[in-house]
Amino acid sequence: MLSVLHHPQLTDCRRLFLRNYEISINIGVHEFEKKGEQRVLINVDLYIPLAVSTPKADQLEEVVDYDFIRSSIAQRIAQGHVHLQETLCDDVAQLMLAHPRVRAVCISTMKPDVYPDCEGVGVEVFQIKNEM
Repeated sequence: MLSVLHHPQLTDCRRLFLRNYEISINIGVHEFEKKGEQRVLINVDLYIPLAVSTPKADQLEEVVDYDFIRSSIAQRIAQGHVHLQETLCDDVAQLMLAHPRVRAVCISTMKPDVYPDCEGVGVEVFQIKNEM
């Protein structure tokens, strides 16, 4: 499988990432899942063109701030219960792509407490912005 880093539309990008961001969220389709929060691990990779993310003055406003990723996830979680991890991934991806400097995003979510015999179950989505 070809690595996302080798995708032709991303060769001029840097990757900004957030790894294993642990949140508690109301997620799931089963009745027992609707009665409380579950742990979810979120991973985010943002692909940002070097032309708009290479600092010249070593200042935060010259790059995409990690706080943007965390606050966008918090914004989505504040909207309430999510039935599917696919929905959560898609929603977070759209929030990330709304940033004018982000060209592409890869989002994964994992519920680590679903089955006792595996590390977790999850979903991943990759999207490239149509225009930039």
